[in-house]
Amino acid sequence: MNVHSLYRGEISHTGPTDASLRLVADVTALLADALDCAPDEVRDQRFPNPELFARIGRVRKALYLEPHYHQAIRDVISARDVDPARVAFDPLRLRVILDRGHENPLAAPVYHPHRDTWYGHPSSLVAWWIPMADLAAHETFVFYPERFAAPVPNDSEIFDYDDWVRDGWELKIGWQKLGAPAQYPRAAPDADGGRAEGFACRRGDNLVFSGAQFHATLPQATGRTRFSLDFRIVDLDDLAAGRGAPNVDNRSRGSALRDYVTPAASRTPG
Repeated sequence: MNVHSLYRGEISHTGPTDASLRLVADVTALLADALDCAPDEVRDQRFPNPELFARIGRVRKALYLEPHYHQAIRDVISARDVDPARVAFDPLRLRVILDRGHENPLAAPVYHPHRDTWYGHPSSLVAWWIPMADLAAHETFVFYPERFAAPVPNDSEIFDYDDWVRDGWELKIGWQKLGAPAQYPRAAPDADGGRAEGFACRRGDNLVFSGAQFHATLPQATGRTRFSLDFRIVDLDDLAAGRGAPNVDNRSRGSALRDYVTPAASRTPG
């Protein structure tokens, strides 16, 4: 995979690999245990939000902190010809999009159009997304390619990474801490994203794109919960050389890089 083409706006969507399928199966088993159900029933959970987030929180902590899942990231990127010795990574995060979750005002930030770079990440950021089930296009998210290299009115200046992580691990790990008094950067409500491009996907697919891509999660009302996995990588040579996507409107403060896992695995986040 050519990471530099991602800096120019290319989106790489390829099929499952053995590594990504192993990871999905592993996490599905964790979820089934946490939700007291069979693996093929995890999308049909009906817990109240507080209990759901408490149960899933244990899974999120394991994915983010345990060396086993750090190695899983290395296996996933190696399968796409990315050298783990060249990158630092922001560990695995479990994303949860509830059926009709967009109707809950507390969940509104999940659906805000945004760039990942607005959260204290560098322009060389590459995002890696893996669905845990086959999904139709209306169950995933959309990109706005016309805004990749064009500024979008936004309030990214409200985000300070040091403030974000000051109060504990929940925000580092989940970005969806229930009831958290967090500042989520977003595009202005009347911002024109231009043409939206969506996609369908299969369980274990690898969707890889620049963190500068302007995108938004779609609301869904399928009667089931959508689970997905993602992580972020930064090529350290590109970072040092100042290579990356255009930075047209990111005004966030602080740096998430301090909590990335280094290539030598000499330290874990924190």
